[in-house]
Amino acid sequence: MALINPHINFNGNAEEAFTFYRSVFGGEFSKIIRFKDIAGPEIQIAQKEENKIMHIALPIGKNNALMANDVPEYLGKVNENENRSKISISTESKEEADKLFNGLSAGGAVEMPMTDSPWGSYFGMFRDKYGIEWMIEFDRRSA
Repeated sequence: MALINPHINFNGNAEEAFTFYRSVFGGEFSKIIRFKDIAGPEIQIAQKEENKIMHIALPIGKNNALMANDVPEYLGKVNENENRSKISISTESKEEADKLFNGLSAGGAVEMPMTDSPWGSYFGMFRDKYGIEWMIEFDRRSA
C-alpha cells in the first residue's frame, strides 16, 4: 500500500516549526539538510539563506513522516494564511487525539474543538501557530 507523507513549505521558520512538532509528537529528525549542504559551483546559495532548511523529516509512527523545507526568497513567499491542504491524523485512542490536538493547537486558532462528530468519530480541526491546518480524529469503530 502507498504511504502518504505530508510536505510543508515555510518562509524561513521550518526548523522552528519542526522543533515544535517534535515536542508534540516526540522522536528525532531522520534528516536535516540545509541549503549550505547542497551549495556548489552549480548551485549558488545566498549567504542569508545558507542555514535555512532545504529538507527536514520527522518520522511519525512506524511508517509515516512529516516533511518540510524553507522556500528560498527568490521563489517568493508562501502565503501562510491561504487555505492549504489540511494534515489529517488518525489516532489510536481518544487520549492520543486530545494530546495531539492540545499540543499542536497551542498558540493557534481552533476551528472545531475535539468533540463527537455527526459521523461517529471523535474529531477536531485547527490552524497551528505556523498557519498549518490540521484535522485530528479518533474513530472508535476502527479501534
